[in-house]
Amino acid sequence: MKKRVESYTGRQEWAGFTEYVMYLQDRRRLFITNFVAGLLRGMGFAIGFSILGAVVVVLVQHLALHNLPLIGEFFAEVVRMVQMKLY
Repeated sequence: MKKRVESYTGRQEWAGFTEYVMYLQDRRRLFITNFVAGLLRGMGFAIGFSILGAVVVVLVQHLALHNLPLIGEFFAEVVRMVQMKLY
């Protein structure tokens, strides 16, 4: 039984369980870590969405330059709808 307890304790120490429990008990450190993680996640989302949006705009511009019938009709319809809303 003693050997089993020592083995279990050794595994906990190897896995960093005690440090993790201390981390969870320190509310200030936990708050700061999660706050910074949330900020970085939000910045990553904004940067990724900006890059994806730019790629889509470039692709649509490239397709519009080739005067594809479907794209031209789509843009004409969008312009018509915008003009109707303005007047």
